[in-house]
Amino acid sequence: MEAIIQTINGWAWGPVMLVLLLGTGLYLSVGLRLVTVRKIPAAFGLLLRGRKGKGDGDISPFSALMTSLSATIGTGNIAGVATALALGGPGALFWMWITALVGMATKYAEAVCAVRFREQDDKGTYSGGPMYYIRNGLGKNWRWLAGAFALFGSLAGFGIANTVQSNSVSQVLETNFGVPALATGLVLMVLVGAVVLGGIKRIASVASWLVPFMALSYVLMASVVIAMNITAVPAAIVTIVDAAMNGSAAAGGFAGATVWAALRFGVARGIFSNEAGLGSAPIAHAAARTNEPVQQGMIAMLGTFIDTLIVCTMTGLVIVLTDVLPSGVNGAALTSMAFEKAFPGGDMIVTLGLCLFAFTTMIGWSFYGERCVVYLLGTWAILPFRLLWVVAIPIGTVVELNLVWLIADTLNAFMAIPNLIALLLLSPVVFQLTREFFNRQAD
Repeated sequence: MEAIIQTINGWAWGPVMLVLLLGTGLYLSVGLRLVTVRKIPAAFGLLLRGRKGKGDGDISPFSALMTSLSATIGTGNIAGVATALALGGPGALFWMWITALVGMATKYAEAVCAVRFREQDDKGTYSGGPMYYIRNGLGKNWRWLAGAFALFGSLAGFGIANTVQSNSVSQVLETNFGVPALATGLVLMVLVGAVVLGGIKRIASVASWLVPFMALSYVLMASVVIAMNITAVPAAIVTIVDAAMNGSAAAGGFAGATVWAALRFGVARGIFSNEAGLGSAPIAHAAARTNEPVQQGMIAMLGTFIDTLIVCTMTGLVIVLTDVLPSGVNGAALTSMAFEKAFPGGDMIVTLGLCLFAFTTMIGWSFYGERCVVYLLGTWAILPFRLLWVVAIPIGTVVELNLVWLIADTLNAFMAIPNLIALLLLSPVVFQLTREFFNRQAD
């Protein structure tokens, strides 16, 4: 079974998928005339000015972004970046930057469509995302595609953001502090349950203060390491760009990497980290209190900017500056080694970061899964889903999850296919709404 799923996973996340994800982002970037790059300062201004939001919706535009970031900023920012650099060399970071720049257009289009085609359920809560903009935007002939996305999304979360995340936290705490895995699972169950059972407003409330705190704290600590090695930063950037164009030579335990390896792992881990094109983030943005799809799209694209161009870049620079790649270590252990080499106790930053990032991923993805279940089964399934989500957390800490992770990772790729098809077909709508919005702004 595992061999079969590995084969499917290799196809699902193979070159065709990476080209489709990058190609969609590039097509949207060109169609939008690079508005997603040109309007970054305006988007930050919009985010800061519109903290409460105006119009229909359940949560503020700021809270919608923090909710999507709570699910996006996760172990991929610590372990994923390290894995990309360990397998693809320093050049992988360059391709993560490129992925983010085109991914901003994808994330923008997702949020525009999510707000434009959202609807209210029978409890008055706003629901949106790929399943709704496929059904409401493309018509009844595409309902099967909307249902496929919802099915993949409702199942993928249990692996991507629930059991595997709790398992990662329990392993870190058991290794570093001797905390029993089940004890970690039970504590996480209580904490996550206290948030998730309160619905989107409580999730958004917690995310709105926890996400900025943890992201800023992590970036601040990484900035300290960078400042300590400030004279080496220009050379590190040259190394990153050179490795992306020419490959990286072997050194110590590091086996070197080709240009293709840098591109492959940089793109794959970049997309895994910022989720641009996977269709998860627009589910949160659909709940935003706004009547302007374009404004929410501008705020949504900042998620990719913050996640990859800021947080992932910090991790990558710390790894390159501290020269730990030759160690041959991989994943979170590599990032931990880099911080520990920079200053005593630096590895504790990574441990704390992993715990916080995993927690927020669990609460953010719970809402994604819930909205997918509501689409498939109706609002009666909300409470059973939330209870099942919470109960699965301690189970994840005490069982072997390699197969679960593999299945979830494959389902995650299957989520992207319906979403990308919808974005390409609805791109004329996105382009038109964008033109109309900026024409009104110019008048």
